[in-house]
Amino acid sequence: MGKKHLYIETFGCQMNVHDSRQMAVLMEAEGYELCGDAHQADLILMNTCSIRQKAQQKALSELGRLVKLKQKKPALIIGFGGCLAQHMQEKIYKRFAGVDFVFGTHNIHRLPLMVDKVVRDGKKITETGFLPQITSINIYAPPAKGAVSSFVSIMQGCDNYCAYCVVPYLRGPEMSRTPEDIIGEIKKLATAGVKEVTLLGQNVNSYGKNLPDACDFPTLIKKINEIDGIERIRFTTSHPKDLSKALIDCFSAVPKLCEHIHLPVQSGSSGILKLMNRKYTAEEYLRKVDELRSVCPSISITSDIIVGFPGETPKDYQETIDMMEKIRFDSVFSFMYSEREGTAACYLPQAVPFEEKRKRLEELQRLQEKHTQEKNTALEGSVQEVLVEGRSKNSENEVRGRTRAWKIVNFRGTPEMTGNLIRVAITRGFLHSLRGKIIKA
Repeated sequence: MGKKHLYIETFGCQMNVHDSRQMAVLMEAEGYELCGDAHQADLILMNTCSIRQKAQQKALSELGRLVKLKQKKPALIIGFGGCLAQHMQEKIYKRFAGVDFVFGTHNIHRLPLMVDKVVRDGKKITETGFLPQITSINIYAPPAKGAVSSFVSIMQGCDNYCAYCVVPYLRGPEMSRTPEDIIGEIKKLATAGVKEVTLLGQNVNSYGKNLPDACDFPTLIKKINEIDGIERIRFTTSHPKDLSKALIDCFSAVPKLCEHIHLPVQSGSSGILKLMNRKYTAEEYLRKVDELRSVCPSISITSDIIVGFPGETPKDYQETIDMMEKIRFDSVFSFMYSEREGTAACYLPQAVPFEEKRKRLEELQRLQEKHTQEKNTALEGSVQEVLVEGRSKNSENEVRGRTRAWKIVNFRGTPEMTGNLIRVAITRGFLHSLRGKIIKA
């Protein structure tokens, strides 16, 4: 009998991408080989996102397509996991009878058992319970062949309950891994050739609060800085209310910590931030940005912004625009408010009409494109350290990598440079990337 094939479809954030890698590792140990074509698969896993309505619709549409494959291949097993699975649970069977099992965000480690049970008993299984300890988060996922960067989950869950967000309901309360487990995983990654790690959590700034031994996030970063072979440290995502002075100081005191922070503001209006339950004001956010730039003038700051939150007046929206003009983010992920069932925002009055939300979003995105282009143009003539990630998507004669500030750079080179830190002179700044040339030694 030949090898069984596994196909994984992933939606959502970096955490989901990392979760999918863990799923692959677990099932590879059971004799499955990862493949890139659902038609070849004996087992299909969907790892889903439910943060916005659009993401939910996209995942369900794709599931409908995949379920049809069972008509030609009845033995095909389909598992539905991730945040949307946690949200819908057994309801998914009513819409998609071809799904064999549903697994939630705390149950990835049980995948082999679930698949085995489906094969053995032929009955549908639902595993969506929250666990007091998240076993899944400690699964070691070796880096992909040739990878020079890797995600490392340091915690899962969220205790903040922002009014628009379903994450606390789908990922559960905050739970941190021990520093020993994290350090051990990163040492393995370094041995495997990884040069850069990105520390993952719904709110990394609150890392360590549930640990018996005191180890906060700045302390963890300093420990990772001492690991041989690791050249760069990144993290995402940060909550502004928990951005401490100790963490801000790390941007000057910790050599391997890259000069980039993703700091979601969501709105420039203190009134809207209060309705969102963000627990900081616009003024406090601006002060933290000032502190970051005082400690690290070259820091790249990216953010998330929601337009059209219930009750957002033209004045509130203008305050967001004004904040963007003051800060000039390097880039922004921006979205129209999307109502999520069960969140506090569902019960707020004064919904903003769709056309108004769309208009605001388009205007905001045009402004951000202007700021991003200006930021990238200003880098022309500078010399940047680039970690080469591999061949460029633009040309076979070029490679691509990222600066410490998270900018993509394309320049002439060979794939053999992958994993090297190269000094590159920036010759052109585009909206989504930079172009450069190697500085000769």
